[in-house]
Amino acid sequence: MPQTIQGEVSKDILTGIATTSLIFAISAYMPIFSFLSLFIPLPILFYRSKLGRKTGSIVPVASAIVMLVMFGGISLGILFYVKLLLLGFVLGELIELDISIEKTVGYACATVLLAGCVGLLLYNNISGTNIATLVSEYIAKVIDLMIELLRTMEAPEENIHTISRIREDIHFFIIRFIPAYIIASTLFEAWISLLVARPVLKSRNLFYPDFGSLNLWKAPEFLVWGVIGCGLTLLFSDPFFKIFGLSGLLILMVIYFFQGVAIVSFYFEKKRFPRVLRFFLYSLVILQPMVMMLLVVGLGFFDMWTDFRKLETQKKE
Repeated sequence: MPQTIQGEVSKDILTGIATTSLIFAISAYMPIFSFLSLFIPLPILFYRSKLGRKTGSIVPVASAIVMLVMFGGISLGILFYVKLLLLGFVLGELIELDISIEKTVGYACATVLLAGCVGLLLYNNISGTNIATLVSEYIAKVIDLMIELLRTMEAPEENIHTISRIREDIHFFIIRFIPAYIIASTLFEAWISLLVARPVLKSRNLFYPDFGSLNLWKAPEFLVWGVIGCGLTLLFSDPFFKIFGLSGLLILMVIYFFQGVAIVSFYFEKKRFPRVLRFFLYSLVILQPMVMMLLVVGLGFFDMWTDFRKLETQKKE
């Protein structure tokens, strides 16, 4: 390899490691910017596409080592960031296959989640630590910190007393919602990574699949029955059925959120909204998640019947 090209490759590797480590440091040590962790897969995906599989794999591996050093060893927190590194690399692999966006997101999430399960089993056997116990203790500490934070903020004593009284119930439900939360968050991270990667890769003349116009995307219609089924399980008094139903609804809400955003994007483009206004309205979804995100999810879900974009009418014509 010519010295000039080798120098460029080395520079790209160092830039990728530095960029990823910087995003990690800001999101990990400055809680107000924790949302930046969503962008950790982006540099991994970019340098995998630019440098290829063998050379590009150096960036996530070296970044993981930097994270371990900064965290002072393996912990539950570091596993979240390693998952994002793996997600970025897997997406880079799948992009080259030029498959549909559903398969790209689905295969990426399945690979990352399977690798996570294998990694946890290996860690459990090697360290002799019970992962379930470790997670349970971690959640208990988080709840205690939340109660202490409320006291520091001088919240009403009755609110603190109520949370303390139902502390065990909160712990019980959080522990059982973790699998659904991990699946839902991985879906969301993969979707965000693909959206952000498109302009970045195309600006550098790197390959990006033609997924078509994503603002016309619709969730498969059979998922409506999944929502109905999960909703019906909430009628049972058994906690198992309630947890199963709510877990399913959480995952399905993410999918319908994608469809809701596609509808919003469709009308932004149709009405030619200025970029500044689009940015402001998209920011509202992040700043007011409970209200705006539920509204967007509702748009996606009821689009099955109302067909906001008149897609079925266009097909018939």
